[in-house]
Amino acid sequence: MPLPLASLRLRVVWLMHFSWQVVQTFLRNQGLLLAGAVAYYMLLSIIPLLILLVLGLSPFLPEASLLATLERYLDLMAPGHAQPLVDQLALFLGHRHLTGGILLLTLIFSSSLAFSVLEKSMATIFHHRRRKHGRHWLMSALIPYAFILLIGIGLVLVTLASGALEILGNREVMVLGRPHSLEGVSGALLYGTGLGGEILLLSAIYMVMPAGRLSWRHALIGGVTAGLLWEVTRHALTWFFATLSKVGVLYGAFATAISLLLSFEVAATVLLVGAQVIALYEQRSRA
Repeated sequence: MPLPLASLRLRVVWLMHFSWQVVQTFLRNQGLLLAGAVAYYMLLSIIPLLILLVLGLSPFLPEASLLATLERYLDLMAPGHAQPLVDQLALFLGHRHLTGGILLLTLIFSSSLAFSVLEKSMATIFHHRRRKHGRHWLMSALIPYAFILLIGIGLVLVTLASGALEILGNREVMVLGRPHSLEGVSGALLYGTGLGGEILLLSAIYMVMPAGRLSWRHALIGGVTAGLLWEVTRHALTWFFATLSKVGVLYGAFATAISLLLSFEVAATVLLVGAQVIALYEQRSRA
């Protein structure tokens, strides 16, 4: 028994030391400043990106189901502020006939801004890779639109899965002669689907954004780290906005935009911390 306990103690000490190194390196790389830039462009890009996705998917999926799915998973990214975003999307859909070629091009350009800034931020964190691996400018230009397409495909799959799980939640099964609702099972599966999709999306970002080829194992380490860290953080943000925040008093009509920017900055910080975990782990593995 002493050996496994000693081994566990060593692992805990290593994890604490590694976490402290991640924080130090992140701050040395100006991670908070990079997160602020990513958050700003996320705020500018989120509505155009969502409009593009809804316009592209509405011919294939019922609008009500699509907006309900978006609201559910936007709450993972912007806790407590999904409803205003979905309301804006519904308003745009009511005037979709005004969408012309110039507006569509503007939406496409605006929705790619956050990805471009994120790529530059990743280049700063993975500076040791940039010296060895270059990336053609055309590849950098195409990556944002490839991710938009990937998010669209994922949204279709999640919408279909959510519809099936909601139907499952309305059913009952007989256990020992008594009916039991499957609503709890359906809710747990919906939560698990959201968390799993979040981790996969984060892992895909870590796989593609840094220059050079990153192993899936390292990308998954970053995805799991950022996904679990964000799960804790978003619940804390939800509690903060519901109890302590006075942003509505301070900013009035601008409160929603300020709250979204704060949520995006925290989310961008978590995303870049996950990248820093991968970068430091990769450097130590090669040492």
